[in-house]
Amino acid sequence: MLVLSRQRDQTIMIGDDIELTVVDIRGDKVRIGITAPARIAVHRKEVYDAIKRENEQASCLGKRELTAVRPHATDPRGQHTKAPATRVHGRSADQRKESA
Repeated sequence: MLVLSRQRDQTIMIGDDIELTVVDIRGDKVRIGITAPARIAVHRKEVYDAIKRENEQASCLGKRELTAVRPHATDPRGQHTKAPATRVHGRSADQRKESA
């Protein structure tokens, strides 16, 4: 692990695209500003761990569990069916197109 010392308003660069800036220091808390491209996900470690855990659990779901989560995804023969139209203000997407 690389350990660097920085003062308020000083920045650390990671590669060419990621900047970490010390925004504020209050007691034992440091506020860090992060500038990174949108393609790079930035999460607190505990949030990252929760997302990773949920993704691992979802990858282990069987057909029965997946159907329970999204019942319109397959018909009884295992064929994909069209999901119900999304409604906005009481009208489906098709109805909105017709009225436009």
